[in-house]
Amino acid sequence: MNLPHRPRRNRRTPAIRSLVRETSLSPADFILPMFFHEDAEDTPIASMPGVTRWSVESLVKEAGEAHALGIPAIVLFPKIEESQKTPLAEECANDEGLVPRAIRAIKTAHPTLCVITDVALDPYNSDGHDGVVIRDERGELEILNDETVRVLIEQALCHARAGADIVSPSDMMDGRVAAIRQALDDEGYEDVSILSYTAKYASAFYGPFRGALDSAPKDGDKKTYQMDPGNAREAIRELQHDEAEGADMVMVKPAGPYLDIITRIRESTTLPVAAYQVSGEYLMLKSASAAGWLDEKAIVLESLLGIKRAGADIILTYFAKQAAGWLK
Repeated sequence: MNLPHRPRRNRRTPAIRSLVRETSLSPADFILPMFFHEDAEDTPIASMPGVTRWSVESLVKEAGEAHALGIPAIVLFPKIEESQKTPLAEECANDEGLVPRAIRAIKTAHPTLCVITDVALDPYNSDGHDGVVIRDERGELEILNDETVRVLIEQALCHARAGADIVSPSDMMDGRVAAIRQALDDEGYEDVSILSYTAKYASAFYGPFRGALDSAPKDGDKKTYQMDPGNAREAIRELQHDEAEGADMVMVKPAGPYLDIITRIRESTTLPVAAYQVSGEYLMLKSASAAGWLDEKAIVLESLLGIKRAGADIILTYFAKQAAGWLK
């Protein structure tokens, strides 16, 4: 055959494929989400095989191991005791609470590890929602936006005082990025960054996570504040607001089912773009691999590569330690 172009020449050997590879993965791309609680014992999470809810002592050790693998950051998700949950989530701003103590312990042991905290009320709210809940005159559930933002400000300041490097509001309330940024600056925390959950969808893929934290809504759903899965242009509107309000990084959640949204966000901003490979994505890959239907290493690395190829600079994944080990 007289072919002037033979694309297969660029695939002929591992060395050539390495030279022309457009997208690659590194442990430096990952953020490890970590669950923890007050208990002294570590608890395997049934809904997420291979993931553990750590004691604070074990959390510090595990975070150090992740950092030693080249993972630059972790994000903290606490399981709060039921007795500490209230309608106004006051425990979220307690300077001696579980999260501030964990931040201080981690930063003392691993000062170069970036500590990110989740800013949302659902772990602390007795209603299980990301915001303050009331019922209207018809008895319908309503999540109060502005009242919630006022509580989120106090939560973010609490985390900043404890030494968090980045606060990450995941609540999807309107105006919270601007309000948190202003509060942080007013209190002298100009260097604390905001990683905003910019396009967080009302997804069925979150189920195993809620089991890990016992934070499912007691009533209703989250569709009045999390985004409709059918909407893409709305993600750009949320991005424009977050950029204007002072977000330092933006996020798409979930990742795998929303690769098109990651690409749209990437093409619309110069800010770093994060994507969260959520618990449902993790569980599907783990379960299929455990059943022998998939090669776990191959499928995990391919899924992460796909998220990065779509435009994510940063990937939050429960596979972070495994993937970092494989890549090394």
